[in-house]
Amino acid sequence: MRKSFFADNPSVLWFLACLGLFTLAVTLLSEATGAGVISTSFVKTLGKVLCLCLVAVAMDVVWGYCGILSLGHFAFFGIGGYAVGMWLMFARTETIVTQNLAERVIPPTPTEINDAIATQIFGVVGASEFPLIWAFSHSLLLQSLMVVLVPGLLALIFGWLAFRSRVTGVYLSILTQAMTLALALYLFQNDSGLRGNNGLSGLQNIPGFESVPQSVVSMGFFWASAVALALGYVLFARILTGKMGSVIRAIRDDESRVRFLGYQVESYKLFVFTLTAIVAGIAGALYYPQAGIINPAEIAPIASIYLAVWVAIGGRGRLYGAVIGTAFVSLLSSWFTGGSAPDVNLGFYTIHWTDWWLVLLGVSFVAVTLFFPGGIGMIFDKLKRDAS
Repeated sequence: MRKSFFADNPSVLWFLACLGLFTLAVTLLSEATGAGVISTSFVKTLGKVLCLCLVAVAMDVVWGYCGILSLGHFAFFGIGGYAVGMWLMFARTETIVTQNLAERVIPPTPTEINDAIATQIFGVVGASEFPLIWAFSHSLLLQSLMVVLVPGLLALIFGWLAFRSRVTGVYLSILTQAMTLALALYLFQNDSGLRGNNGLSGLQNIPGFESVPQSVVSMGFFWASAVALALGYVLFARILTGKMGSVIRAIRDDESRVRFLGYQVESYKLFVFTLTAIVAGIAGALYYPQAGIINPAEIAPIASIYLAVWVAIGGRGRLYGAVIGTAFVSLLSSWFTGGSAPDVNLGFYTIHWTDWWLVLLGVSFVAVTLFFPGGIGMIFDKLKRDAS
């Protein structure tokens, strides 16, 4: 009799149990339930961390399991944020404009309302008309489809061109970084249609929920982020524990031999690259309404490098390692850069952690690479071996 998926993979069940207990604890201690032990701002921080964990899991699949060091996956994350942000900004502005124009003696026409919305959104960059890419911004359903379709299509086209040319190793990493840089530079322009350096703001104001306390809204996004992480983790775990997972790991270890055995290596790589890009887009769509703003700096290549650092510190080639590394570094970063960490007075010099955090992160990455190549995940591997 064949065992169930969870019986064959107890680590997945353990992860889901830990995630469930964590989610329940935060819910009970939040301001939304009246306990007030955990502030609404920190609930938002935790929700954002869960979204970052999801994109890190996707990064671990494409890098730790398939061997593709993508330095552009945070671009897909940002695209998902822009897609949902367009609807949020349109709907919120439409409500404000409609209320203001309703006071006029002569009711405004739909064209006047649309023009007023466009002026309100794009006046900051000297424009007053909706660009073509905003054609579906009035519809939550269509923009939600864009969260999936745009990152997926971009990854599919880029991957098809790169993999069919058999670009591998550091050259592929440079190409993904170049793609990300080109996209970021384009979005910085005012005529990109996405408000240039100003980005999209006010995304925390969810249309239709203006009267709902932010504590409740933030808890809803926190739960959505937890569910998305759980589903993404299970999805990738199922893929990686089957025959496809064996082929993917074989491609990482010896791509030429896998191709010699008759497998369509490019198809496997393209599938992994595209699927992880879609998951990254979904993570971004959940992240930025909690962050409240998105701008082109979020898509800059350095963000994708940070993502690779998180996965490396957690332990690439282990899904739970990507989650642990991302959660650990993200929360530590919030503590150091948020002013909570006390300054260290050395007498001749005072260390301000807001200035030195990136140095500490870089040193940690180098130390992990040299002395702990398995990352934090090695600790759990050792505990597992000792227990058995």
